This record gives sequence, structure tokens and C-alpha cells, in this order.
Amino acid sequence: MIYLTFLGTAGGRFATVYQTRATGGIYFEHETEERICRLHIDPGPGALVHAKIHRIDPTKTDGIIVTHCHPDHYVDAEILVEAMTFGGRKKKGFLLGSKSTLEGIEGIGPCISKYFQKNVEQSIILENTSVKIGEVGITPTKSHHSDPTTVGLKIATEEGAISYVADTAFSNEVAQMHKGARVLILPTTRPRNARIPYHLTTDDALEFVKIVKPELCVLTHFGLKMIEANPESEAKWVEENSGVRCIAAQDGMKISIDRN
Repeated sequence: MIYLTFLGTAGGRFATVYQTRATGGIYFEHETEERICRLHIDPGPGALVHAKIHRIDPTKTDGIIVTHCHPDHYVDAEILVEAMTFGGRKKKGFLLGSKSTLEGIEGIGPCISKYFQKNVEQSIILENTSVKIGEVGITPTKSHHSDPTTVGLKIATEEGAISYVADTAFSNEVAQMHKGARVLILPTTRPRNARIPYHLTTDDALEFVKIVKPELCVLTHFGLKMIEANPESEAKWVEENSGVRCIAAQDGMKISIDRN
């Protein structure tokens, strides 16, 4: 069984600054008879607080993933590494991130210091190589974003693939990389007819869904204009025009996914 807990559904500068919605990222749990794999994806401001609110123990996390070096995606990463490694006393867990996150590039980053990187069992730059954590396979995908090293994620599990697209402008190339995903998580920062560079609008989400054809699409990472436009009505529009079930994430929402 897979569980996805949305510890925040806001994205972009001002939805983050004003905390119009939370920005704690997504907590991924993959449960088998042998073990549970727990991953915290893009832990932005408030991730630790919202983990506590939703009764998630950050010391049990197996891996922290940061897709790019923007504050709404990384701010709480270091304190969560501190939790995962019991204050650095136990070399434990994976830290996966874009090149900007872990190494820095073109004046961007790194946003996680070498001190915290050395405390984990493995610190890995996500570029062209897949990573296995327990029974979960993580493959980085391309993005077109202002941080040029931004990566999306295609997560392979026994229950099928879960795609987390991360911030990107729409392109057929990016969408094609997520084909075959059962669940597609799309960062839809803007509503219809309100495009800005390097981010998806609801119009783009529709095109994305038509290409990927998932069983379920979840819209998240909403900017202020998207929140004002009503994410639920935007998701309904995508569903009506694609024939694919589409929902707008809510702070604290938990989704379970089985093999059927």
C-alpha cells in the first residue's frame, strides 16, 4: 500500500510568504510485509510543524528529496536531516537532490550544507541515475524551470508508478517522461489563461493529463491566483475535458493507493 500525505499545497513566492496554504511538501509511505519506506519530498517552510500536526515522526524517515533550490521546496530540509539522523548521531537515510541543492550551480545553492550532507548514509545528486530505496525506485525526470537543474520524480513501486512533476513549464518532452504513471501529481501554480514563465497553468495540466493518461491526477503547489480562482473548480475542468479523474489537493489530505 502507498500513502501520500500533502503537508502543504501552496507554491510560489507570495503564497509561501503569506502562508495562504501550508508549504510542507509531500510525505510518501510505501508499506510492504517486510518494511515501510518513508520519503519526505520537497519539505518547504513549516514541513516539520505540519509533520507533527499530522502525527508523522520525522525520525522514522528513510529519505529526503529536494527537487530544486527554491525556498518553498527546501527550507526545512536540514532540520529534517537532523531528525532522520538523530541529531547527527546515527549515519542514516538518503538525501537526494538536484545538483543545485547539493552542489550548487551558476550562483544557485547549495541549499543543504556539507555538514548535513555528511550526516546521512548517502547523499546523491539526482541527474541521470535511478536510485533504489528499499523496494522503491526513484528516477529523475526533466524539467524546464528557472533553476536549470530542477528534476521531477517518477517513483516505481509494486502498486505502479507515482509521478511528481515538480516545477516546470509545459513541454511534450517533459510530459512524455511521465507516461505510465498511475498517479500524476502536478504543480499547477496558475489557473487558466494566467501563464507565467517556468510554471504550469490549468491549461497545461489538461495537456499533461491527455499525454500521460493516469488513473488519477492531483493538482497541488498553488499560487495566490490559483487559490483565488478555486483549485477545486480548476481540477473539475481538467477532469471534464480529459476524462481522467482529477482532484485538487488540500492541506493534510491523505491518499491511499493499492495494487488494484
